Amino acid sequence: MLQESVSDQNQLNCFTPVLKQIINPKHALCVLADRIDWLRLEAALSGKYNNDQGRPAKSIRLMCSLLILKYLYDLSDEELIAQWIQNPYYQYFGGMSEFQWKQPCASSELVHFRYRIGSDGEELLFTESIRVHDDPGAGKGGSPQGKGVKKEKRVYSDTTVEEKNITYPTDTKLYKAIAYRCNRIANQEGIRQRQNYKRTIPKLMLAQRFRHHPKNRKKALAAQRKLKTIAGRLVRELDRQLPWSGNRFLHVDFLKVAYRVLAQQKNSTQKVYSIHEPHVYCIRKGKEAKKYEYGCKVNVVWGESGLDQAWYWVPII
Repeated sequence: MLQESVSDQNQLNCFTPVLKQIINPKHALCVLADRIDWLRLEAALSGKYNNDQGRPAKSIRLMCSLLILKYLYDLSDEELIAQWIQNPYYQYFGGMSEFQWKQPCASSELVHFRYRIGSDGEELLFTESIRVHDDPGAGKGGSPQGKGVKKEKRVYSDTTVEEKNITYPTDTKLYKAIAYRCNRIANQEGIRQRQNYKRTIPKLMLAQRFRHHPKNRKKALAAQRKLKTIAGRLVRELDRQLPWSGNRFLHVDFLKVAYRVLAQQKNSTQKVYSIHEPHVYCIRKGKEAKKYEYGCKVNVVWGESGLDQAWYWVPII
């Protein structure tokens, strides 16, 4: 269930400190808060909630602001929640009209919110950040609050490698992952397999221990070839038995990646290093301690604000 929209930040209260009376309105976060179209974000993400079930959730304005602040200042979920209580600018950015003395939410709720909005919500926040930093007249719903705000005097861009959350890639691990994934899909779709090799695969993986030792090299290579044969057999069987009228479209991407893994050789280009992250590629950075990194290139952009020379990061999510 979704809570009502945020309260009016201009409403005064006789018993609690009003944020607008104790903060600098020219602070970078205040300017950014007035330029973001929060109503557009609420309208786009309200469909992710069920209005008839569950307890009332935190407001979308609050959760989106926490997510932006997290990437803005490179904070962990726990650090962000701890600093939110102490920083009135964080609270104003989150839509609070009065100073709060309690935590806005548990740190785990940020994880649930990221899962709730998915990749579409993250892309929406990213496009909003681009719109805010590109349009000098951007304000809340086209209101004049954003008028008169200048563009950044300078915009800096840098490219680096973002390592993905994958294990160190080897052919043996990929064959094992393909075999186990095929067995899981077969169980989900009710496909009867001739053999699932659940006892054979652990024995073949055990033969990979100390494979670089001269005495174990031949045995490990034979086990790797056998594992590749098993993975190819399971993939072809799954491809044949998946019904075209059922949920086959849910597993088409996995089948394509599996065939690419089975076909690639040592000197192949565009190799697959992970089943769940097929876009990862090997990047050589020339580091002495770490010659290769497995991930994707990421572009980080930040600008210098025209007001008070304040620096803030464009959130790249």
